[in-house]
Amino acid sequence: MHIVYIHQYYCNPGMAGGIRSYEQARRLVARGHTVDVITTDITPGARGLGWRTTVEDGVTVHWFRVPYDNHMGFARRLRAFGEFMLLAAAKAARLKADLVFATSTPLTVAVPGVIAARLRRVPFVFEVRDLWPEVPIEMGALRNPVLRRVAGGLADFAYRNAAEVIALSPGMAAGVVARRPGTPTTVIPNAADLDLFTVDQEKVRAFRAAHDWLGDRPLLVYTGALGVVNGVGYLVRALHTAAKLDPDLRLLIVGHGKEWESTKTLAAELGLLGDVVHMWEKVPKAELPVILGAATMSSSTVRPIRALWDNSANKFFDALAASRPIAINYGGWQADLLRETGAGLVLAPEDTEAAGSELAAHLRDEAWLRQARAAAHRLAVERFSRELLFERFEAVLDRSARRAPVRS
Repeated sequence: MHIVYIHQYYCNPGMAGGIRSYEQARRLVARGHTVDVITTDITPGARGLGWRTTVEDGVTVHWFRVPYDNHMGFARRLRAFGEFMLLAAAKAARLKADLVFATSTPLTVAVPGVIAARLRRVPFVFEVRDLWPEVPIEMGALRNPVLRRVAGGLADFAYRNAAEVIALSPGMAAGVVARRPGTPTTVIPNAADLDLFTVDQEKVRAFRAAHDWLGDRPLLVYTGALGVVNGVGYLVRALHTAAKLDPDLRLLIVGHGKEWESTKTLAAELGLLGDVVHMWEKVPKAELPVILGAATMSSSTVRPIRALWDNSANKFFDALAASRPIAINYGGWQADLLRETGAGLVLAPEDTEAAGSELAAHLRDEAWLRQARAAAHRLAVERFSRELLFERFEAVLDRSARRAPVRS
């Protein structure tokens, strides 16, 4: 099967970002499929004109430089989304395909996907990584009633034209069906890359020894975006409390985003920066395994907004792959998993003092840590391994390819 795979922010392991699409695409090629990925090049550098093509693990990747980063405001992001939508539509229309697959966000990737599928008279499959427009509306980022209607119309358009929708969490799947009842929907969350996160312990010991501020101290790690939705300042405030109880606790934040400077300023104002709290710029995905291997516990945070509970953050599954407990500050399906299995902590969403006290107690509790590491490993192997979830993903594409293309 020849698959055109549209993902505006595709990353490989040498880049900083999630590698879900890379892992799925290369496995499709290994199974005998042909895959063309259409994406943007957001690495630093001057804007270029024209497409650049690479071949990575058998996957043909078509790159067009469209500037984008997490520091951009909402209007600037919309411009980047629209620009890629037009470029991708033109590119996808010229590629052969037996099936077209598009993964959000943004919702606008559905447009080139549907156009290409209709031109080729082949099925279209849509993947929902974040529930739009519900999330930006609840966050207050999408206030304009006209834009709300446009975004809702785009969601309807994507679901109506999809042979099947893949959702990254049960809550996202429920949102899809609530908006368009009867839409065939399958839940395939992000995955644990067990091979990637299997690390030589000598490298972990060397990492700890190389940093005087760390040594053998307990380490809480946050890796990923520092955007408005993430609210990483929560962890800084929690560690302000935790460090009063145990001054040797350390927090390492590795990432980038709009709230990088405000988070750094907060840590400095609380007297934590450079001692309890350390902040590093984003690193390629391939460098995360050693960092997580050195962690006592990982973490994932969001603002206290109900719609954000349905996320499927890569950092959650990376922690499981590394057999590390994870602390989160939200409810929903991931919180239920942690409570059910003991693979981590569910912290109070708005009480950073209580969160700090709980972190201080568990980061030193060796018996609890052993049990939580074992539980995280079981989840990674039995429920969220990349190989297991890829089988489910390929099955969606196979059965969609056997259906007639959907017409509105």
